[in-house]
This record gives sequence, C-alpha cells and structure tokens, in this order.
Amino acid sequence: WVQRAAWILVTFYAGPVGLVLYLLTCRRPFPGGHDRFTAATWKQAVNSEMHCVAGDATGIVVAAAIVPALGLANGWDSVIEYLAGFVSGLFIFQALMMLPMYGGRYLTAVRKTFFAETVSMNLVMAGMIPTMVVLAHVWPQSDDPLAPAFWFRMSLATIAGGFLAYPINYWLVAKHLKHGCMTLPGADGPAPGLGHASPEPAMAMPGGGMGGMGGDAMPAGHAGHGGHGAHAMHEGHGHAGHGGHGHGNGGGGQAPPMNGGSEPGEGMAMAGLPLAIAALVVAATFAILVAALWVTAHFVPITF
Repeated sequence: WVQRAAWILVTFYAGPVGLVLYLLTCRRPFPGGHDRFTAATWKQAVNSEMHCVAGDATGIVVAAAIVPALGLANGWDSVIEYLAGFVSGLFIFQALMMLPMYGGRYLTAVRKTFFAETVSMNLVMAGMIPTMVVLAHVWPQSDDPLAPAFWFRMSLATIAGGFLAYPINYWLVAKHLKHGCMTLPGADGPAPGLGHASPEPAMAMPGGGMGGMGGDAMPAGHAGHGGHGAHAMHEGHGHAGHGGHGHGNGGGGQAPPMNGGSEPGEGMAMAGLPLAIAALVVAATFAILVAALWVTAHFVPITF
C-alpha cells in the first residue's frame, strides 16, 4: 500500500509524466507478470525513487502553499520548504510507513532509512527548489495555492526533482544499498512458463532461515516453492518497494549473508557502506544542492 500511495501522489503531482512512468515501470502488463516486468534495474530504481519523490514533494507542496502568507524572502521560503520535505520524506514516508518492517521500532526505522533518504532527497531538492524559485520569479501568480498556476509550477518542480535524483537511486539500488521493487506474496500469481521470483535478492539470515516478517523465517529449501519465499524486509539503508514484501528467489538456495541482519525482526539484509564513504556521499549531495542554488542565484536573487 505504501508503494501504491507513492505512485498515486507522484502521478497527482507530475501528471502525465508520472502516469507514463508508472505504466512503464510498475503496472504489470498481465496477471503474473509483475516480477518479470519490473526486473530491469532501471525500473527497480524508478520504483525505489517514488517513495522519496512522493514524500519530499508532499512536504514541499504543503510548505509552498503556506510560506507566501508569511511574507518571507525567497531564501527563507526555500529553507522552510527543504525542512518540510525532509520531515515528510524521512520521518513519515520512510520511517513511519515502514515501521512494521522494523518490529515497530521507530528510531530503528529512522536510522536504517536515513542515508538513502538523505542522499536521494538532496538531489530531489536540487531539482525542485531552483525550479520553484525561478518560476515564482517569472510567474508571480504561481504563488497562490488556489490558482492552477501554482499546481503547474509544483508539477514542473516535481518532474525536475525526480529526473535529477534518478542516477543516485539507480546507484543505490544497483549496489543493494536501497530496496527496489518487490511483489506482495499472493498478490500476483505466477504466469505459466514464467515462474515467480522477485528480482529483489532473498538474503540469508542468521540461524539458516530467510528473512521474514517478525522473524517468521522459512528454510532455504522452501524458498521459491510456488513462488512464495519469505516476506522481505529492510536492512541497512533503504526502503522496500511494494509494501516491503518480496517473493523468495526461485532458485531455492540461500544467498550469502550481507552486512547487518543480526538484529531480531530486521529481515532482509542489505549491503552497507563504511561510515566515511557514506558521509562523503551525503556531503557530495549537499554540495550538489548548494551548487544548484548558487547557479539559480545568478538568474534570480536568493535573499534572506
């Protein structure tokens, strides 16, 4: 339901562009074809990014509808919109909506999703905020949330943010630092001749079982029977695709353990980064955001 909500919001904000992306990367072409249809890494990355775009855009839209009434300079408007996007993206659309995957431990959910959400969000903001600042300058009536111009401006900003943040999401998913698109067990029966194995890798858990909801692990020999492996959950930095559930790998064997997975109820293991490298990546995304604002300021003054 989280993935569905994300796509609904993105389609609402981005209009036809969001709808086309949904049809190209998520909507199954026929019953039982979802796993095969979403297997490509670029589709996995798009689906993964939708959580971030939906959460950040929601926070920014709410803030952008309020800040004109405060009469602040556009620099302060941008700061408030950034903070609103961060709070909505991390603390609601990531940690809160993914709470069941961490055994109801909210602080653990925040900690595990912080890295991927922050680096993705910074690039979404690097596309959205400059677009909003420039359009608000040349199109003053787009500040009114009751006017169609406001929603068109927010739509263009969401599209810009989504495209700018795609490369980092592709990298995160390809490196298994963030979950891609998965299929709920029982939600899409296997199509004849195709089998049913989610492209999301099923990671081995301590004790010999596969990661499962609340520790409900299945032996490796059962993974892939009828297409129903263990329920996938978070580990490391990232968020799950379709509600955070996945089918077992059709091969029936265990994948080697990856970093993490030692805390009870944390399910699927994901790769990790050394703290220094993670900090460097976060700093690089902040630098890109600042650079985007610096370039914008050459065309539209950003004042405080």
